[in-house]
Amino acid sequence: MIEDKIRWNEKHATKTLPSKALDLLQENLSLTKGTNALDIACGQGRNSIYLSKNGFNVDSIDISDFALEKLSGFHGINTILVDLDSYDITPNSYDVIVNSYFLKRRLFPQIVAGLKQDGIVVFETFLNSAEKGFAQPSNPDFLLAKNELLHAFISLRILHYREYETQNTKGEKVIVAQLIGRKQ
Repeated sequence: MIEDKIRWNEKHATKTLPSKALDLLQENLSLTKGTNALDIACGQGRNSIYLSKNGFNVDSIDISDFALEKLSGFHGINTILVDLDSYDITPNSYDVIVNSYFLKRRLFPQIVAGLKQDGIVVFETFLNSAEKGFAQPSNPDFLLAKNELLHAFISLRILHYREYETQNTKGEKVIVAQLIGRKQ
């Protein structure tokens, strides 16, 4: 945990990270039916801030105390310093769970269980590309396989699923998977 915390604190202190909430979240927030949210690996809170400004009470979890400190003082945001290698999501607690560019497969069933009835998951992260010319995390554990995200959440009513080419904040080509699913 300490090594991860140091690495992420350094990343948040030295790199320019996206500050705008996920388009997928902004375009689909109206699908939610409640005001309790969980932002997994929230970083400096771009999605948490958006949710709080839209009336949500947000549990913002991350390993970086540096990043979480950026969220102190925001109304409706509860920051929780956690190691996501061992953290467990409380079942039946959230109307929306957001997972943005973080991949911890052991959390997939916990995300489903953590949703309240009619709750939604908004998930977006990198997809592995076998083709050359795509930027992607070097660790394969941080890359989804084709249709993996869809299959991981197939117990939900899938409202949106897409795998597509886009550009990251550096203008490099990446492949992304995104999903919105509702617990019924």
